[in-house]
Amino acid sequence: MKLIIATIKPFKLEEVREALTEAGVRGMMVTEIKGFGSQSGHTEIYRGAEYAVNFVPKIKLEIVVPATMADQIVETITNTAKTGKIGDGKIFVLDVEQALRVRTGETNEEAL
Repeated sequence: MKLIIATIKPFKLEEVREALTEAGVRGMMVTEIKGFGSQSGHTEIYRGAEYAVNFVPKIKLEIVVPATMADQIVETITNTAKTGKIGDGKIFVLDVEQALRVRTGETNEEAL
């Protein structure tokens, strides 16, 4: 099993969710986060005063899938979340040793 952690722009969330559902993803965790990468934030003007925004709002997706699906899911996220502009996000893929569904006691891929 693989854990896919993706950061995307907030306005892309629904489009990515729909694409992942069509690709066979049965569940995911979504968290609103703030961070910065190579853009290192930006400046904005509020009530005539310019100020620095050091952390940019992002959405973090956490998805556990069978290892055989990981490449397809990464490709789906990449194609759907991409705008071609700075700040499109990042994707990390990690190994998952064990999964357990609390309600039923199912383990590993059956728990997904």
